[in-house]
Amino acid sequence: MSVYLTAKHLNTAEKFVNNAKKNNKSTFYDAERFWYEQENSMRDPWHGVQVPLGMVKMPVFCAFAELGFDEDFYRLEHDAEFRSMLCRQYNDLSEKLIGRRIMDDVQPPVKLWPEIKTVYDIFESKKFWHIDSYWNSQSAKNEYELDALLDRVEYRIENINEYIFPADWHNIKTGRLSEGRAIPVNRSIRGPVTLATTVYGVENLVYLINDNQALAQRFRDLIIKAIIIQAETIDKEFGTAEDDQYCRFSFFDDYCALLNREMYEFFGYPVLKAVFEKFAPRPENIRFQHSDSSMEHLLPVLVRTGINDINFGPDLALSTIRRHFPKAVIRGQLAPFTFSRNEEINMVAEFIRDFETAKESKGIIFSTSGSINNGSRLSGLRLLMTAVRDLGKY
Repeated sequence: MSVYLTAKHLNTAEKFVNNAKKNNKSTFYDAERFWYEQENSMRDPWHGVQVPLGMVKMPVFCAFAELGFDEDFYRLEHDAEFRSMLCRQYNDLSEKLIGRRIMDDVQPPVKLWPEIKTVYDIFESKKFWHIDSYWNSQSAKNEYELDALLDRVEYRIENINEYIFPADWHNIKTGRLSEGRAIPVNRSIRGPVTLATTVYGVENLVYLINDNQALAQRFRDLIIKAIIIQAETIDKEFGTAEDDQYCRFSFFDDYCALLNREMYEFFGYPVLKAVFEKFAPRPENIRFQHSDSSMEHLLPVLVRTGINDINFGPDLALSTIRRHFPKAVIRGQLAPFTFSRNEEINMVAEFIRDFETAKESKGIIFSTSGSINNGSRLSGLRLLMTAVRDLGKY
């Protein structure tokens, strides 16, 4: 059972689910009105007429379970025709069931610029395929190797223009733009702890902060410099530095919970603070953090970064998050496996629980508190749409 659910939540949800099944139709009732109110509420979660849902763009791998295909993530990542076929079939079904095509038919949805070096490249962390997804390799295994690595990182930062773009960059840039590829502005990255543990290892980072604070501080400060200068260099190249639409930044830091409050305040907090101040300097700019780990102990530190858009893990109650972040949009708090295992009563119970908490303050987008996983079904999404329609009006 999901945390923070009461018997009242579960009993109300069970009655609702049973009634919804009795009244089930092949298509969602009054879909046009739902989607109209959904879009208005998503634009402004503080003043909408209903709770907006955050699961209205489903990741492509959800097509596996929905359509009865065996999971094949490698083919999904590397076979554009297969990916597009899955998306089209999924969308045909979603259009029938919920009145919208909610998976991007054009694959890949984001056209990348693989020639531009990333922050991970600067830290010599190589990308490789492992267990159904791409990972990044560890770059240093001890303090001696880390110190030498940071020397090389400093050199790359000092010569960033020569490093970040290839020798034939002008021709590549012209060709990519003529293909219609989006400008590769960088406004998101894995968070400082996740990045650091990838580059140096989990236990190594913890011991480093405890045993060699000077080297840990150097590591931290070079993470700050690398993030800022990599994004800043791309901005200068494409003329996007002064564009208000890019005044935002997002961190994805699942591993932040590994550090206690004092260690995170020393290592993680300065990274968020510096990067937000650079790329999201005004209160209205989006400062986003995702972490689906158990990191309640870090909330008093994170609030000082000015985070105003949140997706935290399912073991944090919405009331706890709201107490620390009264003005932040909260994307949650549906447990991802409640959704992917199609636990219908728990899905509705978690919605009722969070709506009760949020109905006075608003500012919630009911979403999975973490990733949407394969197994998450259109029938479950339609059930949540029904719950929003019948139980989620402000």
